[in-house]
Amino acid sequence: MELAQVRLLVTDFAACYRFYAEVLGLKPQSGAERGPYEKFSPATGSAGIALQDRAMMARLLGELGDTATGHRSLVVLRVDDLDTYCAEISARGADVLHGPAALTERMRVAHLKDPEGNLVELQEWLLLRG
Repeated sequence: MELAQVRLLVTDFAACYRFYAEVLGLKPQSGAERGPYEKFSPATGSAGIALQDRAMMARLLGELGDTATGHRSLVVLRVDDLDTYCAEISARGADVLHGPAALTERMRVAHLKDPEGNLVELQEWLLLRG
């Protein structure tokens, strides 16, 4: 298992984008200033910080009411075999809320919460960037 990123779930994506890019000086991966997703990398190291629109995650988990509130962060872990890992952690008492399911053509994901309600995303990368 590998830590892929810590993802912040935000409501004002553009303001947060400017903060991480312009104020903190982190390098944006794609330049998606309006979202719904962007990863920022420090000058050194492999893991980064990512922003994701909070409403997008709430829709994915079926938790969207009138407004997207609640979750503010998401720990992302990369695994080699998502189905096997989900079966293993379910046997140890984890409650997988969503997935395993395709998120994009490049990755499959599953979501669960820790005992405090923090979101955890498990990723299996199907295709790497070329």
